[in-house]
Amino acid sequence: MAAGVGNGDVGNGGEGRSLLDRMIDRMTVQRNALAWAERAVAGRDGLVLEVGLGKGRTFDHLRHLFPPRDILVFDMWVRVPPELTPDEDRLFVGDFKETMPAAAERFGRCARLAHADFGSTDRNHDAAQAAWLAPLIDALVLPGGVVLSDRPLDRPNWTRLDLPPDERWTYHAWRVER
Repeated sequence: MAAGVGNGDVGNGGEGRSLLDRMIDRMTVQRNALAWAERAVAGRDGLVLEVGLGKGRTFDHLRHLFPPRDILVFDMWVRVPPELTPDEDRLFVGDFKETMPAAAERFGRCARLAHADFGSTDRNHDAAQAAWLAPLIDALVLPGGVVLSDRPLDRPNWTRLDLPPDERWTYHAWRVER
């Protein structure tokens, strides 16, 4: 799918489909986007950022794609079972506006891949969150790194990338240029 293209989102072509069907579409497109991103950053040094641990599904999948110690995870709280909890020195719990700058101070620009899945049904909320979240992600991603998100993010030093075609759900990708 071209970056930013898709129609499976609630309020964006998902009407008439069951919640289960839309969830399956979303998870399938997300898994495919993560597989694409793994190939896009293959052979590059750097960590992986998971912005939002949530229920731990994506973190668990990332552990299969990358070594677990390579993944820095950010969330407001931890609500996952112990087997899905990142190592303490790789887990940043609290407000992203505090934890992400702290991680940037500690690790610098360290990530070859950043994944942010923060979308909701409130597009205004998501747009406001994207506005302050993008610079926090940018401070952690190495030049040449890839940012993957379920919502549009914008930075002047990011170039949009095309994901493989899939109209079921919207996903976005960028390469950090500097």
